[in-house]
Amino acid sequence: MKKILAAILCPLFAVLPFAACTEGGDGKTILLNEVTHSIFYAPLYAAEALGYFEEEGITIELTNGGGADNVMAAVLSGSADIGFCGPEAALYVLIGGSDDVPTVFGQLTKRDGSFLVSRVDEKDTFDWATSLEGKEILAGRPGGVPAMTFEYVLNNNGLYDGTNVTMNYDVNFNYMTAAFESGIADYCTMFEPVASDYEAAGKGYVVASVGEESGEVPYTCFIAKESWLDKNGETADGFLRAVMRAIEYVKTTDSAAVAELLVPYFDGTGEAAIATSLDSYKAIDAWQEDMTMTEDAFERLLDIIDNAGELEKRVPLTDLADLERSAAVYAALHAA
Repeated sequence: MKKILAAILCPLFAVLPFAACTEGGDGKTILLNEVTHSIFYAPLYAAEALGYFEEEGITIELTNGGGADNVMAAVLSGSADIGFCGPEAALYVLIGGSDDVPTVFGQLTKRDGSFLVSRVDEKDTFDWATSLEGKEILAGRPGGVPAMTFEYVLNNNGLYDGTNVTMNYDVNFNYMTAAFESGIADYCTMFEPVASDYEAAGKGYVVASVGEESGEVPYTCFIAKESWLDKNGETADGFLRAVMRAIEYVKTTDSAAVAELLVPYFDGTGEAAIATSLDSYKAIDAWQEDMTMTEDAFERLLDIIDNAGELEKRVPLTDLADLERSAAVYAALHAA
């Protein structure tokens, strides 16, 4: 856990001179730093494409942090108003101590968004407890939530790295698919649209959803410093309202229509691939409609981190998240 906290804080000192100056303004232009750009986060982009942010008088300036550590460093330094990443990044800062605690004020995804891809067609026969025994799996960066969640799933099915299954952590996340295609490992975890594209190309078979097997987890959330939320409360509420409306739109609208809307946000990815990806995420109920973290999901996240040996201590959910804000916005939106 100390190594992870250091990874968050070290970039902070590098970006401090470039801190943004939005906190003293009207808060209507939001500097949003996302952990990565993914169809998994479709409602966020749909909120802009549909004009929901504009209706709230909000302009979003979106940047890609390239990892949760960088996102949290940007929030702590003030170079981002809102960070969009896994809540574990804020959890580590909370446990480590901070004068201006980063607060989770909204949750977008409620499951791991990765899928397990096999070299052989076992869609009808795959079983977590038996199919993976004695196999090698490419599962991402050690200490990262995707890898920790996958390890949690394996352990719950009686599988342990180095005992009856091999977790290959040697390949950078961005190169996992290429490594798998080259012949490394028996299975690989992939997000959409990579998983569906890989299967469509006849290179492998999507056999399971990691998120379905793990259960609900607060996977990606919106995080801001308490000081920013105090000064920009109405803007934060408007931001949540726009994303909530977009979640409902994405969940209830035909994926082909949503894909057409989102094509400009994913250069090089066609409408069909986006639609297939959206169908995959709808099938696992990926998005948190009320954007409010639940106690059960939070405790499962702590279990996942603890299982990986990265949790220094457990903390109450209310120390990390502002549950009242999102709950109130959702209630008012649906009372209208």
